[in-house]
Amino acid sequence: MSGAQPGRSARAARVGVMIVLGISGLDHSVPFKRRVMPGLDEREYRIVQGLDAAAALVSEDGVLAAAAEERFSGDKGTGAFPIRAIQACLETSNLTLDDIDAVAHGFSYEAFASELQTAAMEPGQFDAVYSRAAVERCLDRWFPGSGLSGRLVRVPHHLAHAASAYYSSGFDEALIFVADGMGEVDSSTVAVGRNGSIEVLRRTAALHSLGILYGIGTLYLGFLMGMDEYKVMGLAPLGDPRRFHPELERHVNFTATGEVTIPLLARDRTVLERETHGGVLKALEALFGPRREPEAPIEQRHMDFAAALQAVLQNALLHQLTHLRESTALDRLCMAGGVALNCSANGVIKRSGLFSDMFVQPAAGDDGTSVGAALMVLHQRSGRLRPRKMRLPLWGPAFDAGRIERALRSRSLTRYRRLEDEVLCDEAARLLADGAILGWFQGRMEFGPRALGSRSILADPRRPDMRVRINALVKKREEFRPFAPAVKQEAAARYFEIADGDTSLFEYMLCVTHVRDEFRDALPATTHVDGSARAQTVDRATNPLFWNLLDAFERVSGFPIVLNTSFNVRGQPIVCTPEEAVDTFVRAGLTALVIGPFLVESDGDAAGSSPA
Repeated sequence: MSGAQPGRSARAARVGVMIVLGISGLDHSVPFKRRVMPGLDEREYRIVQGLDAAAALVSEDGVLAAAAEERFSGDKGTGAFPIRAIQACLETSNLTLDDIDAVAHGFSYEAFASELQTAAMEPGQFDAVYSRAAVERCLDRWFPGSGLSGRLVRVPHHLAHAASAYYSSGFDEALIFVADGMGEVDSSTVAVGRNGSIEVLRRTAALHSLGILYGIGTLYLGFLMGMDEYKVMGLAPLGDPRRFHPELERHVNFTATGEVTIPLLARDRTVLERETHGGVLKALEALFGPRREPEAPIEQRHMDFAAALQAVLQNALLHQLTHLRESTALDRLCMAGGVALNCSANGVIKRSGLFSDMFVQPAAGDDGTSVGAALMVLHQRSGRLRPRKMRLPLWGPAFDAGRIERALRSRSLTRYRRLEDEVLCDEAARLLADGAILGWFQGRMEFGPRALGSRSILADPRRPDMRVRINALVKKREEFRPFAPAVKQEAAARYFEIADGDTSLFEYMLCVTHVRDEFRDALPATTHVDGSARAQTVDRATNPLFWNLLDAFERVSGFPIVLNTSFNVRGQPIVCTPEEAVDTFVRAGLTALVIGPFLVESDGDAAGSSPA
């Protein structure tokens, strides 16, 4: 595949505007490990830095476009060089390579070269995977003659995470807390954002990584590290944390200075153990019994371990944040990094009352460092960047009605109608109330791991059987996993324990709250076993069509709430194109598809059983 070519410049129309391309991922990270360590379990090849490759284009006007490479390659969580994502961002923004002032990459390993070479799997790993030259080779390969490699700026990983949160928060002054598995050699970073600048206060080494501990726990439970941590989070409410929590927390130390150390992680002593976490897994088996094999039945002890692991994570975060709140006197919090995707922990932090306001970057994982690295370089180059409150991250590509209709015809789908928006929402609401499971494909694709009403599967939250139906028949996933309710923003406080002033925190589906007692029985498909819900508030101004659907559903059901999950099936990234949406609609056996202005109905029975 050739890259987008220079020549058609938009710079004349953008005099004085700086454009930065941000990228994430390490192209050769997994291939190098496969070459030098053949025969590992497939899950063990994901124990690397540099997954979740993505691209973003930013200017002083904000984020112009952003997308993850997985949405174009179909390889979920890929770390491959984001060539397709870059091309999509350029096309979406009507820009060319000539318009790019700098390329920002969300990793910078040069300061740790000797340390990484000492711990390498094999000589040559630093040059092949981590070095600046490795990124330059990718740029020269995909964009020959463009000069992009000469415009490359490397941004330390946690600084990219910090920038992605701070500059998107709207907070002029805030505490910034970044926590993930590992970035270069660190696992967490504490910083202060003030007057548009970021000052790092403290770093924690990877040897004491809460993200790695939670990821190894994910492996122990038979899931994929670096991808399935949300399954552990969903499993935890089914367990009793008291069974294993005391023993697990004995291996996690809380210091008097507000830090956390994890001696258990030192059990990985050899190169092989570091690359598989075999030493820590053996220690966990000695403490809590044999690890669960993938696809094996989930036992009560697995649920109890998940509950204990979640409790340890939450306690460790609160320990650190309590000390930081006291020592900095800052009452606003920005969070990013993979640990910030733990929406149960985010809910605990919010309910703690430590901070008057908090912002969690919607793309808190490594894909978000493409945005953060670009924002950091923009600030360094222009000196004029200030935090601005972001709204929905609808930064991916959109597709017109002509492209959508061609996709329908190419798949020989004939049962579709073109409708005006009001009629479209009314018809979709009627189908949902009748028991339909509905594909919903509208506007620009979301950036980040959550479907927020552009690439969604929707259903009626009042139906007791709906969660089982979607998990078993459509998503082909574990029955215990909950679904999120999307609710009109102005109605959120009525149904959920969300204060009126906090509704914007819940726009991104990244914070767990509780369903109010009087509505738990009425919303069985989106209420978890502990009464919690990962609610998404929908603002009429920023997401008007989705809000109109919720409004239409309220008129026919009495509830301004629908079940919202990502538009994909097991093992597949969220759909990007109309063709993928149509194919997934057929493959998943959905009742109907609302795609652009078209309502498509399947040949099956659209009606389900009446809600209880």
